[in-house]
Amino acid sequence: LHVFPRGDQNAAPELGDNARLGLSVSRKVGGSVERNLVKRLLREAFATEARRLPSGQDVVVVARPGAHELAERDGLAGVHAALAELIEKLPGVAPASPAPAAPDAEPTG
Repeated sequence: LHVFPRGDQNAAPELGDNARLGLSVSRKVGGSVERNLVKRLLREAFATEARRLPSGQDVVVVARPGAHELAERDGLAGVHAALAELIEKLPGVAPASPAPAAPDAEPTG
């Protein structure tokens, strides 16, 4: 994971200050079905993590061959955890908000 500063803000003012995601998922990850699964899960995980990034930054994720195994084994939760762990290492990142607590079970009798 590498973060590139956006550069000249006047070049594309309609883009706003939101962080953007770029993906590179090579054929080494798998066939088109596997690559699309990895990309879909990365986009969904990034949608929840992007609010933590400083505004005006672009994030480029290069998926390695093990990404498909992670996606198949752990699904969105695994991809989200891996992306969140990488984003934590970036400078200027807001801390992760705690996971919502599970509602208490209601008494049944």
